[in-house]
Amino acid sequence: MPNNPIASGPSSRVPRFTHLAAAVVAAFLLAACGQQAPHGPPQSVPEVGVQTIAPHPVVSSTELSGRLSAIRVAEVRPQVEGIVRKRLFTEGSQVAAGAVLYQIDPSSYQATYDQAVGTLAKAEATTSAAQTKATRYAELSKIEGVSKQDYDDAVAALEEAKADVVADRAALKTAAINLGYTKVVAPIAGRIGKSSVTEGALVTAEQTTALATVQATTEMYLDVTRSSADWLRLQKEFASGQLQQAGSDGAVVHLVMEDGSTYTQPGKLLFSDITVDATTGSVTLRCVFPNPDGVLLPGMFVRARLEEGVNQQAITVPQLAVSRASDGSASVLTVGADNKVKQTPVTADTASGADWLVTRGLKAGDRVIVAGSQKARAGGVVKPVESPAISGAPATADTTSAAHS
Repeated sequence: MPNNPIASGPSSRVPRFTHLAAAVVAAFLLAACGQQAPHGPPQSVPEVGVQTIAPHPVVSSTELSGRLSAIRVAEVRPQVEGIVRKRLFTEGSQVAAGAVLYQIDPSSYQATYDQAVGTLAKAEATTSAAQTKATRYAELSKIEGVSKQDYDDAVAALEEAKADVVADRAALKTAAINLGYTKVVAPIAGRIGKSSVTEGALVTAEQTTALATVQATTEMYLDVTRSSADWLRLQKEFASGQLQQAGSDGAVVHLVMEDGSTYTQPGKLLFSDITVDATTGSVTLRCVFPNPDGVLLPGMFVRARLEEGVNQQAITVPQLAVSRASDGSASVLTVGADNKVKQTPVTADTASGADWLVTRGLKAGDRVIVAGSQKARAGGVVKPVESPAISGAPATADTTSAAHS
């Protein structure tokens, strides 16, 4: 059967062309839409606060605990035996040096003194008579008015009488001293404690119990200890120039009271012992503090903040900027010249107010992230904004504050 000419004519190819063109246009539009389809808003670079490292002077200090003691302590003890007749002071009061504290019954000592006075007077009279006799015999011996033996006996008697005078004067002096000892006086000026005896008590010169104790508290001692290793480290830092003396008068010491307050009067370091304790491996340091108002009391437990020296080129960073691993190692996030973040290991074991004192890992000009570190990651790009240093933080490094403590 012949084909239909109408079906095979040009008009039958028009729909095919139309469909093909539509398919090509649709594919082009889909490709264009795929290239221009947005994937969401572009990500912004995170902004972080940084501080540029600038070395500055920091006072190196350490806190050491100890108990205060009076600068002078005197235990009042009797020098003679007797009955206490009076107590002449108020317990807890201030007494002057030489003030009479107790009166011991002086009756027997007064009698001994009077007897010694009479014995001395008798010896002096005997000496005078012997002197006259010896002088007379000296003249008579020249004309042989007396024998040589009588003259020698007269001279010997004179010398014996003079010796008796010397002995009797010593006995009188001893009697006077013992009589004076019946007045028990304060050996030093200071505050006196409680009395261990009352009127009517019998006291002896050999007793072990003190009648009272006087302590001079206008200045107070504080003895503290530190390890010999720390002491050696300080000597090396001073020798290398890393530390310099904080003052011309030596190390300054501030006192922290039991309630946490700071004592208003600064003290100073007197000396350090020249011997290391073989048991503890420590060196004793003695400090002295003025105590004009009597605020400090003997036996009070305090902490001494010792200013050891000044590090003129110290590097500090805020404590919040330092992160620590489980092993205690420290690191900070720094921003390089290309604004990329880098995790930098540091050595920061000493506190300086609200900062850490960094002894290794950072140098002048480094930029440390101090704010917004949660938005930064190592290798990423950030927008650094200079953050002002925290004002008011004391530039004092406390060497007792370690990272692991």
